[in-house]
Amino acid sequence: MSKQRATYSPKWYQDAFRWFYSFILALLIPFAFFTLVKRGMTRQKDYNRRRFERFGYVAHAPKANGYLFHCVSVGEVVAASVLIKRIMQEQPERQITVTTTTPTGSARVRAIFGDKVHHFYLPYDLHMAMAGMLRRIKPSVVFITEVELWPNLIHACWKRDIPVLVVNARMTDRSARRYAKFPILFEPMLNKLAHVCAQGDRDYANYRFLGMPESKLTLTNNIKFDQASALDASVSGFLGLEHSSRKVLVGGSTHDPEETVLLQTYQAVKKHCPQLLLVLVPRHPERFETVARLIHKSGLAMTQSASANSVSDDCDVLLVNEMGKLNAVYAVADFAFVGGSIADRGGHNALEPAARKLPVMMGPNTYNNPVICAKLAESGALFIVEDAAAMTELTLSWCKNADAAALAGLAGYTVLEQNSGALDKTMKVVELYNN
Repeated sequence: MSKQRATYSPKWYQDAFRWFYSFILALLIPFAFFTLVKRGMTRQKDYNRRRFERFGYVAHAPKANGYLFHCVSVGEVVAASVLIKRIMQEQPERQITVTTTTPTGSARVRAIFGDKVHHFYLPYDLHMAMAGMLRRIKPSVVFITEVELWPNLIHACWKRDIPVLVVNARMTDRSARRYAKFPILFEPMLNKLAHVCAQGDRDYANYRFLGMPESKLTLTNNIKFDQASALDASVSGFLGLEHSSRKVLVGGSTHDPEETVLLQTYQAVKKHCPQLLLVLVPRHPERFETVARLIHKSGLAMTQSASANSVSDDCDVLLVNEMGKLNAVYAVADFAFVGGSIADRGGHNALEPAARKLPVMMGPNTYNNPVICAKLAESGALFIVEDAAAMTELTLSWCKNADAAALAGLAGYTVLEQNSGALDKTMKVVELYNN
């Protein structure tokens, strides 16, 4: 028996329930496949060809005994990128494989790493699919970034004595309560994890609440502080806005109804600050056309970045309808709203605008990154706005008082500098499994 399996043995009824979970999932697979085919009709041929990756039919890794990183979508890819780059630097011969769940995450992997990593979509959480994937990749360690825990993936790794590490691990109170309701499934899954690198005190406490022993837990803090610090400072322009005298308000990673709130804010503030430009960066590319129609309906003059070389002085709203441009947009901004926070999505990464010394607004839903948001708010860098009225008042105050806006932006940058170091702590854990 392997070292991992010798230290834990699930009860027979726990194994039975995992098979029941797998059976229910298998019943849903035909519907999932139909959805993939339907999506493939409106997407590129590459998406159609890759649909079989969801069933474990993935390309063999160029080399065995590498590291496999699973990142759900864009946010996890960006967070993991700083760790992956560090490993590439220190272990250049190590094969790196990155899986994602979404096409936007896949696109970000290619944008950041090109062909330097092996990449495919993570299969559905069926034991045969996961086992087939592991046979083709033959990783020595599997890393799960932040939160997505799949019972059969973890079980398949455990059966093969492949350590599974959760890095920059996030466990919200709501997720912990949900997992606690189904201990028959999630208790053995957590016991099969080799190590968890928690991104904050809340996450550490929730893993302990779920039964994870302290010997398998490390409080590294949030690697996104290091990731934000490592943002490419050479990216300093976007469509010539770096040479403009206009004030730029960015709505980054927005969801419905946040674009509407930002448009209402823009229309109210522009009466007093006519040089204001609103830049909208929707989180998901499938919403680009929806947001374009929303802007058109508002009667505001719009430019779409994918078809523009510059932004005219009479443009009201710049719609960024291409992926991977948010860092460049923040580089030319004066103020930022971070999306997923008025919409109940938990809030996206506020450290990216903080790294550009921008004052930041978010809605009340910041539970994805509570420690980051709390630190930024305490420093005077992050401000919570409930609606368009509150956003209008704050934006107008920054337009009228550039010194106050600059001071808030500097406060956020200082928080970022003071809280880096999670990368080094995570690397120490990685080294424990470097074989």
